[in-house]
Parts: sequence; structure tokens; C-alpha cells
Amino acid sequence: MKPVKLYTALAAALLLAAPMVSFAQEAEAPAAEEEESPISWTLAATTDYVFRGVSQTNEDPAFQAGITYTTPFGLYVGVWGSNVDFGDPDPEAGIRGPNFEVDGYVGYNTDLNDSWNLDVSVVRYAYFGETSGQGSIDYNEYIGKLTWNGPVSVSGLVAYANDYGNSEADELYTAISASYEVGYGITLGASTGYTSIEAEEGGRADYFDGSFTASKSFGPGTLSVGYYDTFGSDADELKDASDIYDDRIVATFTIAN
Repeated sequence: MKPVKLYTALAAALLLAAPMVSFAQEAEAPAAEEEESPISWTLAATTDYVFRGVSQTNEDPAFQAGITYTTPFGLYVGVWGSNVDFGDPDPEAGIRGPNFEVDGYVGYNTDLNDSWNLDVSVVRYAYFGETSGQGSIDYNEYIGKLTWNGPVSVSGLVAYANDYGNSEADELYTAISASYEVGYGITLGASTGYTSIEAEEGGRADYFDGSFTASKSFGPGTLSVGYYDTFGSDADELKDASDIYDDRIVATFTIAN
């Protein structure tokens, strides 16, 4: 949810890294290899939908699904959805918050060389289930991500929204993350990000988020456990106002094709 002091509802979402599909075919093989499908999908169950350090389900579980179509030259388009719970702005007046988030996105992913990958995308965060008295909190976000694939995979991300939560606020999010495969299907990861939101009337909120994760693959499935928290700047004030900014441990099981 948006920082309580500045905005009435937090729009949130994402987790959308769409890998570029490659088509492998050896000309001298007796028979052509079967091409990878351009369609990929994910199904996930999590104990808490955390987006950039903040619970999007009021600390309750979430079920999520996504599907992406990727062209041979790296252009992709897809949709991703989850249940959400941002609370009810005015339950006495019958004004309820949304129950579902559906994100549509389009982007381009390309390998710059053997080590570097670039991904740029536009995401439309849309929310459903709220009563008409609340008004829409849908918005667009523009995202750029650069990844270095070495012994440790390191990514930098910049995201910008010029009408955050349909509130005419500017939002800028920057983050850096790293992951390392230790073997036996186990990957360790860490990330830190910084959110800055500036309202049209001059109000401002800033805070950091951080995470440590460990994941283990089981065939098409992956189980991950992560520790998430917000800190610095306005984080203490936000935590006093709502538990959704508190630190937490989250378990997620994902199946992907």
C-alpha cells in the first residue's frame, strides 16, 4: 500500500523477468531438434505476496499465475495475476479495496554479448474488485534491467511511473540484486532497492527494501525461502502506521515450464 502519510492506496506488482527464448537447431544433425515453445508460464503459491519489501496481501497467502509469449528476436508480451489485499479505505461508507491484481506487460530482451543482457519493458498494473467509490489505482511503469552473467549473476534495475497509483505522483525505484548457484539445484540471492515517491502537491516518501533468499529446484518446481524488510528514511514511520512494512520470512513454491 502507498506510504500512509501521503497516499490513500498503494498500487503494487511486478516480478516479471521474461527470459528470451532461443531456438536451437544443428544443421548437421540427422534430425532437426525440436524448437522451444514461444509460450512460457508460471504458477506459484506464496505465504505472503511481497513487492519491493511491502506485503501486498496484508500478510496473507497469495496464489499467482503468469503467461508470456516471446518472439525469436526478443520481443515479448504477457500477463500476470495475483490476489491482493490493501485494506478497505472506508468500510463504513462501503468503500472496499481491490481483491485482484492483473499486470499486462510488453518488453524486449536481448543478449548484448556473452555476459551482458538487457531487458526493457512497460507494465500496466490493474486492480479489480474495489467498489466504485474508491476510484481506480491503475498505473503504468517503465522498467529497464541490465544483467551481468558471470560466476555471480548481478542485475541493476530502474523503474519509473509518472502517475503512480493514478495519484499524479512520480515514483522512482532503483535496485541491485545478485544470485549465486552453489550447486545441487540451490541458489542464494540478495537484493536492495530504493523507493522514492513524490506527490504533485509536494509530499514525499522514501524508503529502502532488502532481501536474502535461498531456493532449491525440484524438476519443474522451485521452493524458495526469503527474508524481506524495509529500512531507512521513512521506513520507521511507515512501520508504525502499518504492519505491511515490517520484516518477514516468506516461502514460495513455483512451477514453470
